[in-house]
Amino acid sequence: MKVLVTDPIADAGLERLREAGHEVETAYDVAGEELLSAVADANALVVRSGTDVSREVFEAASDLVIVGRAGIGVDNIDIDAATDHGVIVANAPEGNVRAAAEHTVAMAFAAARSIPQAHVRLKAGEWAKSDYLGTEVNGKTLGIVGFGRVGQEVAKRLGNLGMDLVVYDPYISEERADQFGAELVEELDACLTRADFLTIHTPLLPETRGMISDDELETFGDGYIVNCARGGIIDEPALAAAVEDGTVAGAALDVFEEEPLASDSPLADVDDIILTPHLGASTEAAQESVAVDTAEQVLAAFDEEPVLNALNAPSVDEKAFPRIKPYIGLAETAGKIAAQVFGERVSEIEVAYDGDIAAENVDLVTASGLKGVFEPLEWQVNAVNAPHLAEERGIDVTEKKSRQSADFQSLVTVTVGDGEESLSVSGTLFAGEEPRIVRIDGYRVDAVPHGHMLVARNYDKPGVIGLIGTVLGDHDVNIAGMFNARETRGGEALTVYNLDSAVPEEAAEALLADDRIIGVRTIVLNGDAEARRLDLAAE
Repeated sequence: MKVLVTDPIADAGLERLREAGHEVETAYDVAGEELLSAVADANALVVRSGTDVSREVFEAASDLVIVGRAGIGVDNIDIDAATDHGVIVANAPEGNVRAAAEHTVAMAFAAARSIPQAHVRLKAGEWAKSDYLGTEVNGKTLGIVGFGRVGQEVAKRLGNLGMDLVVYDPYISEERADQFGAELVEELDACLTRADFLTIHTPLLPETRGMISDDELETFGDGYIVNCARGGIIDEPALAAAVEDGTVAGAALDVFEEEPLASDSPLADVDDIILTPHLGASTEAAQESVAVDTAEQVLAAFDEEPVLNALNAPSVDEKAFPRIKPYIGLAETAGKIAAQVFGERVSEIEVAYDGDIAAENVDLVTASGLKGVFEPLEWQVNAVNAPHLAEERGIDVTEKKSRQSADFQSLVTVTVGDGEESLSVSGTLFAGEEPRIVRIDGYRVDAVPHGHMLVARNYDKPGVIGLIGTVLGDHDVNIAGMFNARETRGGEALTVYNLDSAVPEEAAEALLADDRIIGVRTIVLNGDAEARRLDLAAE
């Protein structure tokens, strides 16, 4: 088999491929027609961030089995095109974790002790000892925003140096935080208020872009901020101003909203802000690790074995796949709805199968249900890595099967919970494999899961449905379908609306202003990059 490598990777990865008996061709810096020609007879393509793996590349490479990304980010790879052409896309997320964590720790110390600033002045002939009074980390509180792999590694290192750990991550379990001796807080402000040092470890998503800005910096106050995760999470002009005027003691950044960093960036003019050019993964060990990990992914694909870090590859028996295929999307949709309607931290997920579907191998369906739960919350989640993500975050996952189903030939139910409360969403397939949501939180509905949806909880009183329709109409939101259910006459009711457009926040606030409305949730399905949840439930 032929492996084409178009970006430099460590020799250890190349040797692993050659030792396995495969032909390895390196063609660095090829692009355009040269790339299309080079990949034409390749069975695997190994890249970093420099190669644009577009749809044209997949169209030109009829023998391609896998694209291996020697690193984490896959923005340069058209994953949809890869899927259309039956090509696996796999990355190497683990190799950079330790390097990124260590760089974060190094940046924290550099900021606390003004190491780069003192170095520059000493090299210039100044003995500025009295100008720099450092801060010790021992006994201080470290606030960690985002508690995935890197955040956990940072917690291990700085926790062992005597720091108290406070974690803000809406999607991590309290039990997982406890394993690291960290306290999990419910709100970002609680983390900011208590932290002397703050490290950022979240992906860049619409909900995290600019999450640290003027108000958050004022709340944080006189401490040190370190970001080696993604640029754009911190409002850079706001940070520059806060450090310049002394609101924040200092900062250290390895990532920026625009890279390379512009020469006129306000960050560069502030002495107490330390900047490095995205060096988080730039260690010899990290580069060797991602190269070998990527080679192993390629070899697994060649041997038709599971590709552990595949981003788009279902794993199921070819003959069984047609029977379970329609339930994959159904479970994912049920998971999305359950997570968004529940609106709380998820520590437990159950995927249950009743009826004929219970006789099938449903591992992929369960993984798709997990993907649905996590997709509004996580970056790069997919049916392959969702089970690993659940394990990593300390979320209990159970699967239940019953061949009996009183009302439907097959029923898939996704239940999410936090250990005290839970919420279930059930779906089935009607004629022609048409998905339907038939129960939400025990209420019987008949909802078409598509596009924009509004789930309203209200008291069963005259005029409520009319009120909702009027408010939506006043805000130019058209109702495409409505499905209503109630517990008892005059009790609580739940109504699901299919809408032609998104619900403005003003409309939601108008609904919540009525005492008959208990809460509303807006849900986005089908067509948005991330299903977004609006936390509009009445307190």
